[in-house]
Amino acid sequence: MSFKDDLKKTGANIKDALDEVGHRANAQDEKATREIAGDDMTTGEKAGSMFRQGTETVKAEVDATKREVRSKL
Repeated sequence: MSFKDDLKKTGANIKDALDEVGHRANAQDEKATREIAGDDMTTGEKAGSMFRQGTETVKAEVDATKREVRSKL
């Protein structure tokens, strides 16, 4: 692999790592929102929050997997 390819790979890994951190933070925010609001949230609001948390968690896992796959190339 050339230096240029290594540099691109490193840049992509950094971007994916930052994206992963952001997605995990968003997932934690959704969980905290439900914990704080508790019974003040309707069932629909709780379900929506849980869905958003799950979506953010999946996005974070995708970013982590992209880095893992890239490291094996």
